Amino acid sequence: MERPDPLIIHPVDFGTFYRVTWERVYRPLAVTLGDHELARESVDEAMVRAFQKWSKVRGYNNPVGWVYRVALNYARNRLRRRWREVPWGSVEPTWEMKTPDFDLVEALQKLPLRQREVVVLRFLFDWSVSEVGEALDIPDGTVKSRLHRAVAVLREVMQ
Repeated sequence: MERPDPLIIHPVDFGTFYRVTWERVYRPLAVTLGDHELARESVDEAMVRAFQKWSKVRGYNNPVGWVYRVALNYARNRLRRRWREVPWGSVEPTWEMKTPDFDLVEALQKLPLRQREVVVLRFLFDWSVSEVGEALDIPDGTVKSRLHRAVAVLREVMQ
């Protein structure tokens, strides 16, 4: 795994932090959610919150993980709101993720969101177990157990 940019670990100013991290937060979130518009909105909201608390956020051990967690929580809340607003009996897919490997995407969508999060971050974006745990605010052991369960489900679904 490539070493993280020192500007990400100890960012100098918010503008630099934003430029080097926006895409790093957006891409795994878009894959996890399968909704690019919601991912953009969530990352933008998280970046606004990071800017508002920049003096505190810049001192965190992993400011990128903090922004990812804020974006993910924002997306989860938006999804909960969407589910509450949809009338019973009218549920139809409102988005479709475009990617070359439709089987994998279909299999990932069958995972519960919390398992999908760890799989996407760990395997598709090559984050370490500790980076995933820090970003999701869960212990490393929880990351490993979610990965174990998710891989078992994916094996079954992909066969």
